[in-house]
Amino acid sequence: MGTRHYLGIDLGAESGRVMLGSLAEERLALEEIYRFTNTPLRVGDSWHWDVPALWAGIMEGLRRAARRGGEIASMSVDSWGLDCVLFDACGEVITPVFHYRDPRCERGVKAFFAKVPWERVFAETGIQFMPLNHLYHLAAETPERLARAAQIVPLGDAFNYLLSGVARAEVSLASTTQLYNPRTRTWSAPLLNALGITPDKFPPLVDSGTKLGRLRAQVAQQTGLNKESEVIATCTHDTGAAVVGVPANTGPQASSVPDWAYLSSGTWSLLGLELSAPILTDHCRELNFTNEVGYGGSVRLLKNIVGLWLVQECRRDWARAGRDFDYPTLTQLAAEAEPFRSLINPDDPRFSQADGMLDRLAAYCRETGQPAPETPGGFIRCTLESLALQYRRVLRQAEKLAGAKVARLHIVGGGSKNALLNQFTANACGLPAIAGPAEATAIGNILVQAIVLGDLPSLAAGREVVASSFRSGNFFPRDAAAWEAAWERFEKLP
Repeated sequence: MGTRHYLGIDLGAESGRVMLGSLAEERLALEEIYRFTNTPLRVGDSWHWDVPALWAGIMEGLRRAARRGGEIASMSVDSWGLDCVLFDACGEVITPVFHYRDPRCERGVKAFFAKVPWERVFAETGIQFMPLNHLYHLAAETPERLARAAQIVPLGDAFNYLLSGVARAEVSLASTTQLYNPRTRTWSAPLLNALGITPDKFPPLVDSGTKLGRLRAQVAQQTGLNKESEVIATCTHDTGAAVVGVPANTGPQASSVPDWAYLSSGTWSLLGLELSAPILTDHCRELNFTNEVGYGGSVRLLKNIVGLWLVQECRRDWARAGRDFDYPTLTQLAAEAEPFRSLINPDDPRFSQADGMLDRLAAYCRETGQPAPETPGGFIRCTLESLALQYRRVLRQAEKLAGAKVARLHIVGGGSKNALLNQFTANACGLPAIAGPAEATAIGNILVQAIVLGDLPSLAAGREVVASSFRSGNFFPRDAAAWEAAWERFEKLP
């Protein structure tokens, strides 16, 4: 087999990327063809996604891929998992497309729980409670918008629809909507009934790694790509794709209880285990873990953690005050700051909110009898140490739920480039941490395309390709006594 080329289109909360994957001789090369910003629209207190800008970014990336040359065998979009796009009967997007941080979600939570209790929602879906979820978006929708909607499509699947003309809901993304039943492997009839939405408003469900069809002729013409290129629903949820891209040497095919865990580190941190079946116990619900479907019918038992959003929001606060810091500078300042001066509980709901993060962090520290951070380095050190300790808490909970004993932690995603946070994580968890690849999401997206097209025989083979193609960093636990003392403090925080 000669070199084969694939496009992984990865949409993240801050940016989108069109990535070229080239597979030859059991090595995968990755090249960023185009990166574009993802800037939400603020209209008063409301947040919307700029779908036309995202589509324009994707199209420009496809044009650049065509100009670069080389036949593109296939392409696929992955995205975050909290939003959906409403299409009218003519296939046009109904605007606005609401952002998962829009305040209306709080309204949706109250409206839905007045009809269905939280315990029933978890039993039906296995998905953790977050007021940002797709379910609560729809509970807050107006009857007029729902009546206009001919199709309600999860966001990543919506862009695959625009590329192929075929609307499908790929299961890794559908399972995160809190509208999917992992037992029946169907849309949840009781929850849809409570919303007053009929199942035919949603696309048919398909497995991870489903060919949707050829690239739409209009898109091929406008970009210069070959119209024979396949559009594939890989793992349309970005975390599902990232877990595929973990260079682990074991998985659910070898054992139902793995000896490794993953941490997808970015705006959100998602930490968990790859299992063969969901855990739908009361204890799982009480710990607020989630059961998302992965490639090959695997289950991602994980918890969403606020992640580097904390750092991003601090940086935005400083920028608004005229102090611009890049991420390497902030990390260096944090490394030089006093250790364990103050800690926060990242689970506190105030830290999921936009704007005023510096004030929120300082207020939490004062409320808990700790000194508030005073310098940029102090603020960032507080967030990174607290995140590492939260990772320890979540990892121990996951081990207990699954009856597993984790021997190593794989850190992937953009946050895997933060060596200070990686070291803190190894220290806090008392485990070796293997960092990389940073572009695991795009890599996993591309691996599934290669498997579907017969260019790789299996997920295990794909993970071997990742391990041999991309460098990783190794971090080993240090300063055990200091981190144990910090853990004792952290456990007592509200």
